[in-house]
Amino acid sequence: MGSLGQLPIWASKPCIMGIDEAGRGPVLGPMVYGCLYCARSYQKTLSTLQFADSKTLKEEKREELFEELKTNESIGWAVDVIDPRDLSDKMLKKTKINLNEISHNSAIGLVRKALDLGVLLTEVYVDTVGDPEKYRVKLSEIFPAIKFVVAKKADSVYPVVSGASIVAKVTRDRALRDWVLDETAENMHKNFGSGYPGDPETKAWLDHHKHVVFGFPTLVRFSWGTCNSYSKDNVEVLWESDANDEDESNGRASKRQVKLTDIGFTGVKRKSEDIESSGKGRCKFFQARKLELLSQF
Repeated sequence: MGSLGQLPIWASKPCIMGIDEAGRGPVLGPMVYGCLYCARSYQKTLSTLQFADSKTLKEEKREELFEELKTNESIGWAVDVIDPRDLSDKMLKKTKINLNEISHNSAIGLVRKALDLGVLLTEVYVDTVGDPEKYRVKLSEIFPAIKFVVAKKADSVYPVVSGASIVAKVTRDRALRDWVLDETAENMHKNFGSGYPGDPETKAWLDHHKHVVFGFPTLVRFSWGTCNSYSKDNVEVLWESDANDEDESNGRASKRQVKLTDIGFTGVKRKSEDIESSGKGRCKFFQARKLELLSQF
């Protein structure tokens, strides 16, 4: 997404790039990495375009600047939108990928996209994630031909990073504004405030949208510690595979199923249900997903 589609003539000359993110802290929505690049010879002009750290600008001003840079033929830009489900998946998987590594990989991906397109990057300015020097060394080892400047608050120091900050922030704001909730429960809405864990409106939204079995809508980053306090009343689900592992470690091969009576699933077990819960006679689709038959809701 962005202007990384065809190579402008100036991109074959020495270029600079700025990289910044939006949405690292919120418990809701995607994290977005944005980059902005231009010819080094355009650097002085870039500093006159009123770019600033996106957090210091009002939404209307950010939108205005974003529309202006999109039509500026001397500027290139791109974004990497990381879905909240991807964030949770990476951070909760068996071999975990922490948020810093996810951030690094996104920034590296943007640099690589520009290079693959043919942009002659000679300098890249990055708002740091973690230790600035370690991050700089990591980037320099991957891209030895590029000079990297990694600094705290780079978005308020270097105009090229300020521009990237606007690209990332506006893209994230629009993504949240246009977000279509996959879930269809009644009384669902998107009045979730800033999305930051400390926001009372965000807290109220999380409390209203939690489900004792399914957790939160996919808009929510399940891997955030903020979600833990809302899961006290959640139903514990024991999967057949988990039970098998535990039984086998104890020298047994029997299977167990979770009873869901705590949330209103009741009924007398019939012979057909015995077959269902034993795993025999079920469609492979249900077996593969460890789904069990429920007679009543």
